[in-house]
Amino acid sequence: MSDISDTPRGSDEGAELEQQGEALEFEKSAPEDRATEGPLDESEANPVRPYVDLGGVKILPREGLHLRLEVEEETQRVVAVGLDYANSTLQVQPFAAPRSTGLWHEIREQITDQIQRQGGRVTERDGAFGPELVAEIPVAAAQGGTVETRVARFVGVDGPRWFLRGVIAGDAAVQPEAAALVEDLFRSIVVVRGTVPMPPRDLIPLRMPAAPTTGTENDYSSL
Repeated sequence: MSDISDTPRGSDEGAELEQQGEALEFEKSAPEDRATEGPLDESEANPVRPYVDLGGVKILPREGLHLRLEVEEETQRVVAVGLDYANSTLQVQPFAAPRSTGLWHEIREQITDQIQRQGGRVTERDGAFGPELVAEIPVAAAQGGTVETRVARFVGVDGPRWFLRGVIAGDAAVQPEAAALVEDLFRSIVVVRGTVPMPPRDLIPLRMPAAPTTGTENDYSSL
């Protein structure tokens, strides 16, 4: 998913909007029951549950869940968490956000523009978390082959001082039963914003688990 996993502040347009501060304000986009059903803020989560601590997010282990950390080659910085579950993939990224306004409404427009420039198609619909994007993204074909597309769902939730973005692919992008399982997984994520001041749209730092399980350093497959 490297073509769609860049942080929301990656464009010049995003940097310009940041400089405008609160000049452009968007309402928060989140399920009405977010504070109880998730995705949760660290202050809302049950402290005794056995979460895997990845810095900016905590993941609740469950049978059949495989965790991958996506690392930026040049800087060796962890930039996303990949979760393989129910024949699907869920990529998540937590970002700093303003206290009273949201980021998802604006970011959806930027994702739509980026995918359309790649030759893809995007449809917006109401989903389990509010507005979401369903994208048909072109996949590079072998020489002489026909260009294929893959379907991905982009979901987002504005929390208290953070924004959590998810990209869903595989069965959960097209099949209701798998979608329900992956949506429940997204709900179970806890975002750890921390107290350090951060500009809106900055990626909340992610890190390797303190005690890695078996596998390579970027693949924690025993969750």
